Amino acid sequence: MLIRKHTLALVVLATLVLQGCATGPQFVTKQERFPLMYEEEPLSILVLPPMNQSTAADAKDYYSTTIQEPLSLLGYYTYPVPVTNEILKMEGVYDTEMLYGLPLEKFREYFGADAVLYTTITQWDTAYFVLGSNLTVAFTAEIKSTKTNRTIWDYSGTIVVDLSGGNSGGSPLGLVVQIVATAVKTAVADYVPYARTVNTCVFSALPVGKYRAEHMQDQQALVLPKGQSAQIYLQQ
Repeated sequence: MLIRKHTLALVVLATLVLQGCATGPQFVTKQERFPLMYEEEPLSILVLPPMNQSTAADAKDYYSTTIQEPLSLLGYYTYPVPVTNEILKMEGVYDTEMLYGLPLEKFREYFGADAVLYTTITQWDTAYFVLGSNLTVAFTAEIKSTKTNRTIWDYSGTIVVDLSGGNSGGSPLGLVVQIVATAVKTAVADYVPYARTVNTCVFSALPVGKYRAEHMQDQQALVLPKGQSAQIYLQQ
């Protein structure tokens, strides 16, 4: 019975993730949304350290560990983030804010990158209410060409995770149990897996790179139109 419950939970989780990535009032094709990606066909993408607009001081360090993998799986050559950071420091660039102000041709000169990925963390926090709490991770992403300085791809996503302890049944004891369960879940909540989930959703909208057989074959795949953000809602 325990195994069956866990299996059902995983099925529900997968369904919610797919719904979060796929629901929306309307869709456009990747070709319509990102024509410059298909025009320029970047081979390599340099991942810059994220900008952090959230209230969590450590969000940037944690989120940085989740960005490179989905790009590699999509068929792009990516530069190891620690190596990138060391090279930039050698060039006298220490702050993320300085990176975002550098001319794009500098990244092509230093790394030979075809494009640069900029990300901004907008939320990395937990909101509390009477009988529960919600964990939220949200970010925006933008890819710019080092050849033309144009923005060739942009997207955003949010994941909201309900950390409440479930149905209390209405009894005083049930309420106490729910409050304790919520407190425990909130205390041990790990943001990184959820950041990976929303990354997978957002970067699935990226045209497939040259290191995948599907390259230049996904133009008709559907994505959200500009101005709309991918939304995922999960219950733990």
